[in-house]
This record gives sequence, structure tokens and C-alpha cells, in this order.
Amino acid sequence: MGQRLKQLSQWVQQQAKDQEMQVAAELEPVSGDASFRRYFRARGDEGSWIAVDAPPEHEDCEPFIAVAQGWLAQGVPVPRVIASDLEQGFMLLEDFGDSLLLPALESATVETHYTQALEVLRQVQRTTNPQLPPYDRVMLAREMALFPEWFLTRLLGLELSEEEYTLLGLVAKLLIESALAQPQVSVHRDYHSRNLMLCEQGLGVIDFQDAVKGPVTYDLVSLLRDCYVDWPDEQVRFWVEAFRQRLLQDGVEVGESGLFQQQFDLMGMQRHLKVLGIFSRLWLRDGKEGYLDDLPRTLSYLYRASARYEELDTFTRWLEKRVIPAFEAHPRFSGQSLAHWWA
Repeated sequence: MGQRLKQLSQWVQQQAKDQEMQVAAELEPVSGDASFRRYFRARGDEGSWIAVDAPPEHEDCEPFIAVAQGWLAQGVPVPRVIASDLEQGFMLLEDFGDSLLLPALESATVETHYTQALEVLRQVQRTTNPQLPPYDRVMLAREMALFPEWFLTRLLGLELSEEEYTLLGLVAKLLIESALAQPQVSVHRDYHSRNLMLCEQGLGVIDFQDAVKGPVTYDLVSLLRDCYVDWPDEQVRFWVEAFRQRLLQDGVEVGESGLFQQQFDLMGMQRHLKVLGIFSRLWLRDGKEGYLDDLPRTLSYLYRASARYEELDTFTRWLEKRVIPAFEAHPRFSGQSLAHWWA
């Protein structure tokens, strides 16, 4: 047992003692994620908890605790924070179990699950939290800068010209303006099938520490253009319009259907530019190879959204001529049949 895990185990034992409970001495690994956090299950005589190891030099637990407490008080199904030690970077959380939404998603079940997920999203968007930072121009631009740095340059080995950087800047400006023109609400910022849990009481929401106040379509596109699973475009369009109608019922001043669909598409482009960079970085810097499997779907989302809009025609042609061929030629993907992603 490493020193850090030993310290976490001792801390959990002390929390159990304080609450007059008994827990097993050994913590069971549950999972990690794309960050430095690690999760363990502490089994006790009255159930189980989730122990979180979030090294303070890499992770800040305060935003997680603040959002958890605020959202829980306003009806969002997030895990209760039972105890925390910010100095050590330890937390003890309510246990939502092991059932992620992703494995349960099939064509026969997705309608039921997404109806529930969209209803929970409405709850998230209704919350008020003055502590949430704004998803502003600087943050949106910083995220998109990951695309040329990590995906184009470091993963694909492309050397970008001044003209190409100019094109990326123009596209980023268009996407930012669209995002900032939308109603601004509470945003989870990673609302998808790996951060939604199937619990006894319904869906539970996890991994919300990066929440911000931002565009109303952001979490919607995170869910419906999920980087880990995809659905027919016609079905996605139906869900988008149904959610727009719910927003109108909630008094949110969204635009007409065509504008909302466009904002959804452009918001997805912003997110998927970021994700392409992040997934590449997770492999190149952190050695987490599994995320590479989801790059074709993510690049496809970017390309297909861009191809819908005449004002993005130059960017679309650039993706076709410069980026997609380099991606298909990469040793990690060259043996795969990828043509269906761009068809």
C-alpha cells in the first residue's frame, strides 16, 4: 500500500469512528478519471462510502464541495459530502454504486434514459449559485487552443502555417460569439453518459467540480453528442427541439428552432475542438491510451457540424484536405476503416 493510500485509509477510519460506524480496513479501488483523482469504496456495517484521493498540489476540492452542497440543496441528485479534509485532499462521499449510464444505453432504452437525463439537466440549469465562475470568452478560447497544440501539432505532427492559425482564430471567434449570445445558466461542463449513474432513486450526477455559468446548449450537446456513444442525427434533432420546448416552458428566452439548432451545433464544435485536444493530451502526456478510441467519433462530430453551415465552408474544406487525411494516416488509426465517420 502506498503512503498516500495508507493516509487516506487512516483518515476514513477516523471519520467512521467519529460517526460511530465500522468500516473495512482495506479500501477497494473503484475508478480513476481523466484527472489526478482516485476513488475507493469503503465498506462498512451500515453500507458503503466513496473515499476520494485528490492530491492538493493537483486538485482543488473546494469547488466540488461548494457545487455539491448548493446543487443538493436545490434538488439536483448529486452525492452528499459526508466529510472532507482540504489540506490532505481527501473527501468521503455518498456511494452511488457502480452502474454508469453508458453501458445501459441501447436503442431500446435510450429514449427512457435520455428523457430522465434531460429532466435532471433542467434541474441543473434551474440552480442558482453565485460562486460559479463565468464560462467567458477567455475560458472558451483557452479550451479551443488545445486543438492545434495537442491534436494537430503533437498527435498528428502537422506544422501549421500562419494562414491556418488565422483560420482557426476566425472559427474560434464565431463559436465564442454564438456561445455568449445564448442564455447563461448553470453548466455541469461534462454532462455525459460516464458522469451519470443509475441509482435506486433514479439518475445521479457526478464529476461536477468544473461547473460554470455558461451557454444553455453546452450540457445539452455534451449529452446528445456524447464522445463515447452516438445516435442518428434525426433522433438528436428531435431531442434538441423537445428540450428547447421545455426551456420555453421554464421561461428561458431561447430563440426559434433553427437558431437553437445552430447554437447547439456551434457549441458542439467548441466542445469537440477542446475534447480532441484533451484526449490527445491524456495519451501523450499522461499515458491514458483508452481515450484515443473515441477520437474518430469526436472528429466526426466536429466535421459534420461544420459541414452544415456555409460560413464554415473554408474550415470544412480544410478539415477534409488537411486534418482528416493526417488523422487517417496516423499509425494508431491507419489500419482502421474510418470512412463511415466522414460520409
